[in-house]
Amino acid sequence: MDILLAVLHVVTAVFIVGPMAIFPMTAMRAARARNGAQVLALAKATSTFSLLSLVVLLLGFAVLGVSDPKEHWSLASAWIVWSIVLYAVALAVNLFVTVPAMRRVAAGVTASTGAAGTVSTSPPAGYGAIAGGSGVASLMLVAVVVLMVWKP
Repeated sequence: MDILLAVLHVVTAVFIVGPMAIFPMTAMRAARARNGAQVLALAKATSTFSLLSLVVLLLGFAVLGVSDPKEHWSLASAWIVWSIVLYAVALAVNLFVTVPAMRRVAAGVTASTGAAGTVSTSPPAGYGAIAGGSGVASLMLVAVVVLMVWKP
């Protein structure tokens, strides 16, 4: 059972947390292309995948619950606590900084260019908030992966 839960934890991390981190970066390209509809769709997808990432957290707790007692893993283990904290920061940044910034950029781009979009080399207003938020969230998620592999 422990191997099955560990596999499910890793698979859901790849297929749920991966898009949660990548969609905002894709939205930055759509924002530069002034495609408001695509930025808005990516904002919805980022929000959805960010919330779905809670499944990864729950599976992580399940793995912890069935782990071999010889490994001494518990909620008192520093690497587990830091992983949870870093994940919570990444989730909060995505939900409260990145996604709202994506929605604002989508609305601004759509209002200024219409739904079709135009090609432009300069980023629209609010682009930096998407870049900063997604960058911070991605760094937090990378740190979680390092902790999960290293287990200091």
